[in-house]
Amino acid sequence: MNAAPDKNKLIAGATGPWEIVIGMEVHAQVLSQSKLFSGAATAFGAAPNAQVSFVDAAMPGMLPVINKFCVEQAVRTGLGLKAKINLESIFDRKNYFYPDLPAGYQISQYKNPIVGEGEVTIDLKDGESIRVGIERLHLEQDAGKSLHDQHPDHSFVDLNRAGVALMEIVTKPDMRSSEEAAAFVRKLRAIVRYLGTCDGNMEEGSMRADVNVSVRKPGGPLGTRCEIKNVNSMRFIVQAVEFEARRQVEILEAGGEIRQETRLFDSRAGETRSMRSKEEAHDYRYFPDPDLLPLVLDQAWVNDIAASLPELPDAKKARFMELGLSAYDASVLVAEKETADYFEAMLAAGSEAKSAANWLNNEYFGRLNKAGLSITDGPVSAEANSAILAMVADNSISGKIAKDLLDIIWSEGGDPKAVVEARGLRQVTDTGAIEAAVDAVIAANPAKVEEVKSKPKLAGWFVGQVMKQTGGKANPQAVNAVLKVRLGLPDDA
Repeated sequence: MNAAPDKNKLIAGATGPWEIVIGMEVHAQVLSQSKLFSGAATAFGAAPNAQVSFVDAAMPGMLPVINKFCVEQAVRTGLGLKAKINLESIFDRKNYFYPDLPAGYQISQYKNPIVGEGEVTIDLKDGESIRVGIERLHLEQDAGKSLHDQHPDHSFVDLNRAGVALMEIVTKPDMRSSEEAAAFVRKLRAIVRYLGTCDGNMEEGSMRADVNVSVRKPGGPLGTRCEIKNVNSMRFIVQAVEFEARRQVEILEAGGEIRQETRLFDSRAGETRSMRSKEEAHDYRYFPDPDLLPLVLDQAWVNDIAASLPELPDAKKARFMELGLSAYDASVLVAEKETADYFEAMLAAGSEAKSAANWLNNEYFGRLNKAGLSITDGPVSAEANSAILAMVADNSISGKIAKDLLDIIWSEGGDPKAVVEARGLRQVTDTGAIEAAVDAVIAANPAKVEEVKSKPKLAGWFVGQVMKQTGGKANPQAVNAVLKVRLGLPDDA
């Protein structure tokens, strides 16, 4: 649990401030070629019921067989969450009826999950860091999908998802704002993507969050929670939490009571709606699955998995900061593995870390966002961006020309150095040519020359005119030096 309530995160109510308490259950689809207990494929977008084995369809006499790779992926994720790996865990039957759950029960884990307590550190926009405790991670199989829009009178069932391996990651109620809730899912998604255990694609349903929201008076006992099911975007998480918290406050301040229930978020209306009363564990009648033995792991095998883990976002951020980056710049670069890889490719090509980070954050990312492209889809390679920065560093081109050059490479491609030579973009450092341009500007603006004597800061105007006359190719430092001599300005002007 976090310390004293942050006043900036409290909700103002008619009877005083209220505190939001948030916990989450995130379902992350295991990145695997086959399902948890069968050999059926898991590819997204296949024709309905094209990836269903007899086990998935719960045909009589069919027995589940554990997929070792899915177990390895769960262990890998647990290690990435700094969590305890339980060397013995048990699969249980969770009994409930849905039309798209063929067996009438889900194979899950209850009292003995594969992964125990861990933690995730999230970074907020104001520089604050929050620790969110992980209660557990357990493996379970997904249900199928009911389709209600295929026929006016009938619902259809697609069992392609039935039996797909899910990791359910349950947090402690450590979050206190909608921003923290979204930041947690964003960070969790980054971790599983770095690990290669889930693709984190919320649009395709391979990661979805059940958000538990309650409110209380600051420092008071925990309130009754409501669970908002299957929220599938950061924006919707923020909207759902804020609507639900406000709804609960209004009920309590009117003298009512919060009913523990499961709710759905209507993204079009921006509101949560009651779905059903919240089930308790005893409602599911859990018992160990008689078809599956306890899952026993070897510590040496777990150690081998731990040794194979990649560098994760927190460690990468710390390393980038050691290279001179600010906490904010480092956070931006490690938020997505592909972005961090691109930055590191620029470093490998010879770029200085701070220059590369500034260039990406201020120039390249803006162009990608405007074009609606990801870092992997962008038209300029890390090596090309590094070559542009190298030419700025050795004074071959000016900062302004560098931006123009980036636009050329973006739209036309090519080698940056070759483009600079072919188009005559190399920076003018010849003192004679710069002096001639300065003299021409001074001769054309006698009134400004008189004015600059009493207003030395006007020298910047002359620099701009000289740069314009030279097509942005003059070395700005050389232009400044010549102007100070010609105009008789002090060195600190």
